[in-house]
Amino acid sequence: MSRIASVFRPAHKALIAYVTVGYPTVEATLKAVPLLAEGGCDIVELGIPFSDPMADGATIQKASFQALHNGVTPRLCLEVVAKLRRQVSVPLVLMTYYNPVFSYGLEEFCRDGALSGVDGFIIPDLPPEEGRPLEEIARGQGLDLIYLLAPTSTDERIRLVAERARGFIYLVSVAGVTGARQSLAVGLEGFVSRVRRVARQPLCVGFGISTAEQAARVAQVADGVIVGSRIIQLMEGGGSLEPVRSFIGEMRRALDGL
Repeated sequence: MSRIASVFRPAHKALIAYVTVGYPTVEATLKAVPLLAEGGCDIVELGIPFSDPMADGATIQKASFQALHNGVTPRLCLEVVAKLRRQVSVPLVLMTYYNPVFSYGLEEFCRDGALSGVDGFIIPDLPPEEGRPLEEIARGQGLDLIYLLAPTSTDERIRLVAERARGFIYLVSVAGVTGARQSLAVGLEGFVSRVRRVARQPLCVGFGISTAEQAARVAQVADGVIVGSRIIQLMEGGGSLEPVRSFIGEMRRALDGL
């Protein structure tokens, strides 16, 4: 069992947090991730900044742009992971796009990721139909390649992801991009149920979850909740991380209270 898979236990709802490496600074990332782990996050996603983050909304696009301006590269991200691995024991997952991985080299990216302490990858623009080469290399390094499904996914795509995904399946709550929202998508419960009938992996829902109340609703049908844009918003300006600590505490209590 991978370190990611071991997070999902009976009667425990996973809280997964996302931060962009290097936003607002690399130092802020190095401080935020241990805080997230201490606050009750079970997994932390670390976003590698990319110039064309097609799955991300304005908040994470802005963070990615700033991180690139700060000189953050995939190699630097792996160095940050290595430093964080000495501080935290929670799984660390890199979220990126296929272009940086391909440019780095599939073998090299998986090898260096494993050496740095990465547990898996999320690559939104890599469909399972095209993911076999990276999937096999990652598996050889003991890394999980986590696939995504959207409400618009066909039954055939759901079956394919259920056959191939490792760690967990990332369910996109809306047919759109990331970003904090006032309400959850209509039909979310039905979408989760449709995947649940086919998949054995844990199901985690992300995109648009920004309040403890939303997290609690999602966790009633899913195995985990993914929060990103709201955390990025709370980190803007590079000031105190206390708002992040408070927010994560609220989310953790909401999940534990189910």
